[in-house]
Amino acid sequence: MALSIKTEEADRLARELAELRGETITEAVTVALREQCAREKAQRTPEQKMADLEAFLDSIEGHYDRRPVTKEEWDEASGDID
Repeated sequence: MALSIKTEEADRLARELAELRGETITEAVTVALREQCAREKAQRTPEQKMADLEAFLDSIEGHYDRRPVTKEEWDEASGDID
């Protein structure tokens, strides 16, 4: 995988952060991006979170059997067969 830094400022900031943290540039950028993603997700409204969840559920619909499990299926899966 490659990430192409296109500006001198971004390059300078990545190198500065890496030096401040005593990490490689890759580690510093990865941690910074992970932390920023977490902050962005934490600021999302309940409506945005619900929309994300609904979109995810729509994307997996039809891939999983969501019907209730019968007693026989449960017993078989749990090894509780007579």
